Amino acid sequence: MPDAKAEALKNEGNNFFKAGKYREAIAKYKEATAIDSSVASYWSNMAACHEKLGEFEEMQDAARQCVLADKNFVKGYFRLAVAQKALNDLPNCIKTLESGLGIQANNADLKKMKKEVAELQRAEQVAAYCRKAEEQMQNGDIGAAMKTLDLASRLDAGNPDIEKMMKKIKPKWDAMEQKRKANLSPVEKFKEKGDECYKNAAFEEAIVHYSKAIDQLVKEGKGGSDLALKAYSNRAACYKQISNFDGTIADCTAVLEVEPQNVKALVRRAQAFEGVERYRFALQDVKTVLAMPYSQVGKTNFDLCNGMQHRLNRTVAQLKKMNSS
Repeated sequence: MPDAKAEALKNEGNNFFKAGKYREAIAKYKEATAIDSSVASYWSNMAACHEKLGEFEEMQDAARQCVLADKNFVKGYFRLAVAQKALNDLPNCIKTLESGLGIQANNADLKKMKKEVAELQRAEQVAAYCRKAEEQMQNGDIGAAMKTLDLASRLDAGNPDIEKMMKKIKPKWDAMEQKRKANLSPVEKFKEKGDECYKNAAFEEAIVHYSKAIDQLVKEGKGGSDLALKAYSNRAACYKQISNFDGTIADCTAVLEVEPQNVKALVRRAQAFEGVERYRFALQDVKTVLAMPYSQVGKTNFDLCNGMQHRLNRTVAQLKKMNSS
């Protein structure tokens, strides 16, 4: 049962709130929390007062206390998210909204705000990409500027700021590419054609071009060159796309013979081993990746391998159990 005195103070605070006397209301809610800090509504109402006064740091603090008082009090997450949005702490705002939606998945207010904040994040990221591309162009790094604008376009195709930057950068990029392609060796041209086919999801055609490049390089005694390793790696990716796992394993192995700690090749080979039900070999590659420095592996590969390791351990254990019974 709520403390009667604390509830009376809350009611006084509510009356002050309705009258627009937010400081007085805050004082009453504070008195109520001093009596019983476990009642989420006291903190929530206090946060609402701070919002009215534009005091978003204080609103954030009160909302945090609200969530601590009752993790199932959904309004607390909403109050906290409002404060974080106002403070432009968008990543944590999204986390707060997701926590609230984990308690009440269909809450309309939380869902609406999450959509709004995601849009703000996207707009901020696009603006940051455009600024970065402008800086790269000014420094003469046209290739990097084009890559940056490509990332921006994936987030917001048709954005006028991106298109404006493209008009500045693309002519320079096209001229640079034309000159680069004119100076490619026959082997490099094979790889280039393979790359273009891969981008267009023409994987079998890409394999043909990568194979020509690899065969020529092997013939020239350059099977371990950087160009050959790139061709092997890209052909492995094509094989994986068409579920030719034996081809993937062979090409990744060719890369790993030269670069034993090539993360991309280890991850791809592990996935291929799993695809042909060679689970122990897959587990070995996954463990090799997980034993490497996190900075070298990267979050995406680490999370992928961590998930694979759990799955593969279960599978191997089940197979052992079946074989022993």
